[in-house]
Amino acid sequence: MTARTDPVLLLVGAGHAHLGVIDDWRKNGPPRAHRVLVEPLDAMRYSGMVPGWIAGEYRASELAIPLGPLVEETGLQWHRARLDRIDPDRRIAHLDNGEAVSFDLCSIATGGAGQARAILGNDERLLDIRPLDGFIEGWQRLRDSEPRHGRIAIVGGGAGGTELAFGFRNSAHWRDCEVVLVTGESGLLPDHSPAVRGRVAAELDRQGIAVVRNDARVEGGALVAGQRSLEPLDLIAAAVGSGAPDWPEASGLPIDDQGFVRVDEYQRVCGFEHILAAGDVARRTDRKVPHSGVHAVYSGPVLAKNLRRMLAGKAPRRSYSPRFMDFYLLNTCRGESIASYGRLGLQSAWLRRVKDWLDTRWIRRFTARGGR
Repeated sequence: MTARTDPVLLLVGAGHAHLGVIDDWRKNGPPRAHRVLVEPLDAMRYSGMVPGWIAGEYRASELAIPLGPLVEETGLQWHRARLDRIDPDRRIAHLDNGEAVSFDLCSIATGGAGQARAILGNDERLLDIRPLDGFIEGWQRLRDSEPRHGRIAIVGGGAGGTELAFGFRNSAHWRDCEVVLVTGESGLLPDHSPAVRGRVAAELDRQGIAVVRNDARVEGGALVAGQRSLEPLDLIAAAVGSGAPDWPEASGLPIDDQGFVRVDEYQRVCGFEHILAAGDVARRTDRKVPHSGVHAVYSGPVLAKNLRRMLAGKAPRRSYSPRFMDFYLLNTCRGESIASYGRLGLQSAWLRRVKDWLDTRWIRRFTARGGR
């Protein structure tokens, strides 16, 4: 029996960045390595289409990227399990099913963790957007239990929370539900221009979505914002950002004060150059890169090139640099989108068609044979 001489490349998680790596292998051929994937889910869902799905614009299947065909096409060895911890010195990944996977080079894109309960408090009605598969399954169970005219609070005034408010307001299952958007003290879309905030505020008003600019918390079984109770509520949906999972600290990896893995400009874990991390689980030390799906998507091709070089014994030389001004298309879930680009804010039906084209094209990229 001939011993395997190819290095072992371990991909932990099938997040957006790793989908970019797999897409590179489909188009350009996989690198010479024994390629291993650790991911418990059968399919990955695209977060950018979730508000439209809630509003009935998409079927659940249209959000999904099945992993089976990608694994088969690229020759990945697939462990359907979650990462429990990593031994970075011995180069071993310990999985929650008791398996241990040895590696030469490891890349991590598991995403972040939900933090709504840590921020707001515990409530059985609380549904955190992270992890996304848990949010989708939770809403499916709730919406299918019985059609109703519900009252929903969305906590989080960023782009994610705003789009969820539009999605739930136009829910295909809870018709004409009442929605309140709780932005917190930072207000509505604090990282966007006044023009965008003005257009979004006007659209929220047109749709009858109330905006509360106070921090929220669960107190005595009720959701409270400032000194005001927002009850009665049927659902509390939270889009309060990504938290750090527990396993990086338990593994002895370098973390920042919030628990995210510290990485350099090439996504290499500081002090462990044989381990890389990208997406919401990582924190760049050389520059600020917000935790956002769009940045994870764009970092994927760069990560793929660096992994190829490292497997060939070369130093990485590509670094993902966010665009100077982020481009967003917010779905109003009523046939229009609001574009946010620097100081520019535009709203139209043709922008909604552009958003649909971009989103569905990204899904087709992974569901069409050969990435075509």
